[in-house]
Amino acid sequence: MANQTNAERLADLEKRKDEALHAGPERSVQRQHDKGKMLARERIEYLLDEGSFNELDMLARTRNPDATERPYTDGVVTGWGTIDGRKVFLFSQDFTIMGGSLGEVFAEKIQKVQDLALSVGAPFIGLNDGAGARIPEGVVSLDGYGGIFYRNVQASGVIPQISVILGPCAGGAVYSPAMTDFIFMVKETSHMFITGPDVVKTVTGEEVTLEELGGAGSHSSKSGVAMFVAEDEKAVLDDVRYLLSFLPSNNLEVAPSGEVEDDPERLCPELLELMPENPNQPYDMKNVITTVVDDGDFMEVHANWAKAIVCGFARLDGRPVGVVANQPMQLAGVLDIESSSKAARFVRTCDAFNIPLVTFVDVPGFLPGVDQEYGGIIRHGAKLLYAYCEATVPRMQVITRKAYGGAYVVMDSKSIGCDLSLAWPSAELAVMGPEGATDIVYRREIQAAADPAARRTELIDEYKSQFANPWIAAERGYIDDVIDPAETRRKLIAGLRMLESKTEDLPKRKHGNVPL
Repeated sequence: MANQTNAERLADLEKRKDEALHAGPERSVQRQHDKGKMLARERIEYLLDEGSFNELDMLARTRNPDATERPYTDGVVTGWGTIDGRKVFLFSQDFTIMGGSLGEVFAEKIQKVQDLALSVGAPFIGLNDGAGARIPEGVVSLDGYGGIFYRNVQASGVIPQISVILGPCAGGAVYSPAMTDFIFMVKETSHMFITGPDVVKTVTGEEVTLEELGGAGSHSSKSGVAMFVAEDEKAVLDDVRYLLSFLPSNNLEVAPSGEVEDDPERLCPELLELMPENPNQPYDMKNVITTVVDDGDFMEVHANWAKAIVCGFARLDGRPVGVVANQPMQLAGVLDIESSSKAARFVRTCDAFNIPLVTFVDVPGFLPGVDQEYGGIIRHGAKLLYAYCEATVPRMQVITRKAYGGAYVVMDSKSIGCDLSLAWPSAELAVMGPEGATDIVYRREIQAAADPAARRTELIDEYKSQFANPWIAAERGYIDDVIDPAETRRKLIAGLRMLESKTEDLPKRKHGNVPL
């Protein structure tokens, strides 16, 4: 080596890099393509801006002296590039090399780009497609996972962390994605689980397929682990690029504003027709959201889980906002265990990354029932309450219809720090619904009446006229304005512009104790 000429050294470098660029055995490459999956580098090329990828540690390989093979990259491709001109760091596991299993060098490569991403303040993306810990390396692999987990936590709330599950993700490997901000999965080819179907059957006797246990459908609708699901890999990577357009690069920046083509002064008269005359009739809150936001563009998070509440990203006046809204089409929009947890996580994410919050309220209360109480609805509901109370970003509330009881308070009411609270004339702010309140308050009077049913109806109507409206709340300043629904968009944009310079000084503390 020492006697090589410069030309020979360059030739040697070229040879080594050619070897590193080549994926695993041809049969492994073919198997990957046959499953409709891209290779590690193909994914990077598709995700990043063309020609922007800068690879790190291309020539790294295992130090294990007993290894029969020592391929370059050690089964993971790492580096940085740009998405829409903005810097990102990423890794892409290569399933064609040792099944994408994690060993010592593999882990060190990921940890290096995690450290770089945090130090320069840029999003971190993990393209996961691996078989878990590399068994021959034993506890060394487990230590490598620990280093990754630790860095996930250090980066939490500082830079956006995105996990894309593109193959198997099992055992300890699932905990790094679980601690990131967003998880994407692909139908049929993505799987996440702590223990596989065979172990489940051995331990519990339950028979379950791989897809039922850890597939995209299960995790997006039952467990709430996956936030986004796509039909194929290209679609999921397109969604990652789309999500990043709503997020800042780090917690010290504001989210990028886009060109405003939708008139900020546009009225929304269609909202008048959207609200049913019957207060018990459902309507689709997503129609309210898409009518109000720029160009009807709304990226929903957790679309198939906890459907009684809607969360997602949109833009107002070109600026990204986080939207939280009760969904009357699902359980009348009540807050339950899952919807409270879903919204709490979303509110905290928006607050961490300086994204203003817009909350649309139509909530009849918390879901009653033994299962809810035993499942900890008090604790889970408190998560959402805590998240809103803790949030320092601009916060605006629009009460469209029902706002009853403690659920009204939890849904970002003025009393817990909402900056601007608006209500439609159809808003009903009360301790509880007219029927239930009447049966409790006037129970004896109804029983003593000559015609209990008629008297009950009269009292319900009285209660509605006195309490099931926004006027008392407006008189006391609990809401800032009662508005024509058609003006919702322009009022929210005016509020967003007003709150743009909002600052808050928080009490000095290590951290709060959120009711997990």
